[in-house]
Amino acid sequence: MLKKMLRRGGLGNNRKEMIVAVIFFCVCLVTIEYGVRVTEAEEYFKPFNVTYDHRALILDGKRRILISAGIHYPRATPEMWPDLIAKSKEGGADVIETYVFWNGHEPVRGQYNFEGRYDLVKFVKLAAAHGLYFFLRIGPYACAEWNFGGFPVWLRDIPGIEFRTNNEPFKEEMKRFVSKMVNMMREEMLFSWQGGPIILLQIENEYGNIESSYGKGGKEYVKWAAKMALSLGAGVPWVMCRQQDAPYDIIDTCNAYYCDGFKPNSHNKPTIWTENWDGWYTQWGEKLPHRPVEDLAFAVARFFQRGGSFQNYYMYFGGTNFGRTAGGPLQITSYDYDAPIDEYGLLHEPKWGHLKDLHAALKLCEPALVTADSPTYIKLGPKQEAHVYQANVHPDGLNLSSFESPSICSAFLANIDEKREATVTFRGRRYTIPPWSVSVLPDCTNTVFNTAKVRAQTSVKLVEFDLPTVSNIFPAQQSRDHNGIYYISKSWMTTKEPLNIWSKSSFTVEGIWEHLNVTKDQSDYLWYSTRISVSDSDILFWEENDVRPKLTIDGVRDILRVFVNGQLIGGSIQGSLHLNHTTSEGNAVGHWIKVVQSLQFLPGYNDLTLLTQTVGLQNYGAFIEKDGAGIRGTIKITGFKNGDIDLSKSLWTHQVGLQGEFLKLYSEENENSGWVKLTPDGIPSTFTWYKAYFDVPGGLDPVALDLKSMGKGQAWVNGHHIGRYWTRVSPKSGCKQVCDYRGAYDSDKCTTNCGKPTQTLYHVPRSWLRVSNNLLVILEETGGNPFEISVKLHLSRIICAQVSESNHPPLQKLVNADLIREEVSADDTIPELQLYCQAGHTISSITFASFGTPRGSCQNFSRGNCHAPSSMSIVSKECQGKNSCSIKILDSVFGGDPCPGVEKTLSVEARCTSLLSDSFFQEAVSSS
Repeated sequence: MLKKMLRRGGLGNNRKEMIVAVIFFCVCLVTIEYGVRVTEAEEYFKPFNVTYDHRALILDGKRRILISAGIHYPRATPEMWPDLIAKSKEGGADVIETYVFWNGHEPVRGQYNFEGRYDLVKFVKLAAAHGLYFFLRIGPYACAEWNFGGFPVWLRDIPGIEFRTNNEPFKEEMKRFVSKMVNMMREEMLFSWQGGPIILLQIENEYGNIESSYGKGGKEYVKWAAKMALSLGAGVPWVMCRQQDAPYDIIDTCNAYYCDGFKPNSHNKPTIWTENWDGWYTQWGEKLPHRPVEDLAFAVARFFQRGGSFQNYYMYFGGTNFGRTAGGPLQITSYDYDAPIDEYGLLHEPKWGHLKDLHAALKLCEPALVTADSPTYIKLGPKQEAHVYQANVHPDGLNLSSFESPSICSAFLANIDEKREATVTFRGRRYTIPPWSVSVLPDCTNTVFNTAKVRAQTSVKLVEFDLPTVSNIFPAQQSRDHNGIYYISKSWMTTKEPLNIWSKSSFTVEGIWEHLNVTKDQSDYLWYSTRISVSDSDILFWEENDVRPKLTIDGVRDILRVFVNGQLIGGSIQGSLHLNHTTSEGNAVGHWIKVVQSLQFLPGYNDLTLLTQTVGLQNYGAFIEKDGAGIRGTIKITGFKNGDIDLSKSLWTHQVGLQGEFLKLYSEENENSGWVKLTPDGIPSTFTWYKAYFDVPGGLDPVALDLKSMGKGQAWVNGHHIGRYWTRVSPKSGCKQVCDYRGAYDSDKCTTNCGKPTQTLYHVPRSWLRVSNNLLVILEETGGNPFEISVKLHLSRIICAQVSESNHPPLQKLVNADLIREEVSADDTIPELQLYCQAGHTISSITFASFGTPRGSCQNFSRGNCHAPSSMSIVSKECQGKNSCSIKILDSVFGGDPCPGVEKTLSVEARCTSLLSDSFFQEAVSSS
């Protein structure tokens, strides 16, 4: 309740009341936010059946138009789940969707994990407790840019196994896991017919993309997978996405940027969109993709316009690839995905707000959409069209042909021209539709939403140095420079990682074994070491001919480092490599690339050591179990006086992992005595461990570590593995300052972040932090400066909105009114500008306000020729000091019409400030 009051600015004007409330807010937020009783999930729904026809899923005998929000439970913490689910519901979602991650749940065959971030039952029950349905995509292949596509690596070691084909060992393992998941959901009473939220299941995933690679075995496997799933008696429908040959009782569905033209393989199946890609994933060294919300809303509206019934956002919240869960290879730690809720759990505006308005418009249309079996198509122009859903209905909901029954009618008007707006005539009225947009008319008369007209605010995400630490109560230990940046610590400890074989558990065999066969993916790292004898005549031969011997390897993935006599040849690779590239520095990065590396030997015996590293295992494609990692093919040294040396049959010593991993240097319980104080002259250094302690910033804003001063490695906070980091730089070209939403989208269309490291900020969940003495441990591979690591807050500090007289009114008011019977007051049809700060923040100042003809965009507004002088005072009076506010777009609000005959717009830019800043908290403590 209190959080809602803060969000809506409803604490009143009594200062003491607010102070007391904020103290209560500080103490009780976790209980309020996360204290939903999971037992409510069993009480929320009455048992209901789920069936379907050609038009839609049928829930408890009624067709439904459903919006689904994709959230992957392991990519957030359990403490974050309730807030993510609540924000999804507030945004208009009816359903929560997730993949199931086999390798997370069964890391060792027969040993299961359903704790912490993998507590799937708790996640499903939380969705139910919020009144949402659930779509569980068991697979068990997930893809999802997740390590090994969600398969456990031990699966590839089963004798005779071939993944995802008509192979008995694989089918046996797959059935065993899928059965376990279905049985677990049934035992927990989570299916709809038991009173639970699960209405839909998925078997396999995007198999149609690769089925032809398996020939007849692929076709037989699809039939088997469908029959196996149905045999488990789950009691709800099953889907297969991107599977045109899905058997009769399985619904085939669409995954793409656009699915308005998709039709299932049977007229008896509804049109379902299991993955609407509202962003895209990112790899190290690449630009950041961005999908404009105008195009995303256009795609969604077109889908429902042309007969769609169920749409799932992939992702609605992307989250974080904690630990070593990122796949790829080379997927970054962030899985933000440009989603409506960002990686840290904050609303991504205007994407979240604009889609919320779209969902509200669709809900107004739902009575007509589910009553009409199909739309009536009307061509309105060369690239303009209408789809009309209309039916005569009895008040009890029965279809009748009687003309005396009230008519339910909804329409979508589309302009698919990529350049020009169009004015069309529909049912005797004229409508102007922007290019590449859809207008929604829930009553076939009034436009309540257009996909290209964004009324939602823009929130500018910032990372801030000047942290609101509660310094008088919890003295911060961070070092702070003259720019106000909080560095982690002045006191770092360090210890070196051995650059060779370090354990008695190593073994020596002839030739080089495949990386995953040795590591079983328990570590990114595998050492190979052999000894090379170099004669004086070889040295003389190289000197006389001005040549050097070269190491040649047929194939390497993902990273190779070459050491001679304990020295990394050439030093760091930081920021210097791109995919499929090798350098003279003794390193290679790529996907099965050939390596040719010059070497420098001394007379006598020389130790040649190779370190192969994975950066996420292959998560997509056919035969991924055969892809492997490390070194493939022949390996030799060329350039010796007496010819090449074939190392493929030499004796090689193999060592899995790093010594620091084995000693668990990242653990809080570790008491390794090898740590020494780090001095500035001790950096940069390769393969080095660092540790320091830091205090958590005050307040409730999400926390991030800024690691831009580092090279490549991994990081842990209080023993929690926050993921891999890498300051690999993206290409300098290819980004556009202005992204045009019009026209078909692809992942390269609207990229950002050119010429900068792909990722520098790393999310540290609040639940992993203490007030003080948080342990940060860094494994640095290539050289970096830990003294410059800083803690930052991720928040929406600047908010903007721009609404014109021609914009549509707030849809929530129409949802609560009876639009069909025209029980809508004139007051409800007036456009409004709405602003809000994130929870725990208030609007502290208005930095720009103009009602008239303002120019520019957020952070770049300016007055136009027409401006109401009262703009700033009116907006400040209405909004300042509140968490949220709304202002009607009316001349009378601003003291009259500043320019008659001209369409007016209100543009506002404001700043948000935390309620828990030092000064406010100090006053709160004093008053209490």
